[in-house]
Amino acid sequence: MTDLTDPRPPLPEWITDVYEILSTYSSNAAAEQSGQSIPREHALEVLRDSEQVDLEAGDATHALSRLIDRGYLYEVNDELRITEPEN
Repeated sequence: MTDLTDPRPPLPEWITDVYEILSTYSSNAAAEQSGQSIPREHALEVLRDSEQVDLEAGDATHALSRLIDRGYLYEVNDELRITEPEN
């Protein structure tokens, strides 16, 4: 679903589904750690194992690249950090 108040460029629904999965997963992990992030390889595993989306390895990699390109994620030393729109 596209949020009209979100300043980030829109993406296809299946890619925003990937973002939601990673956001939820990293939020749960953030309770145990500091910050909302996930290692890139672990993110790919989470997506491959997810029952919410049916992705091949190439699809998951493409989705991560698109999310980084559009500012939904950013990467620091193979760690993906989740961004949230400013309200």
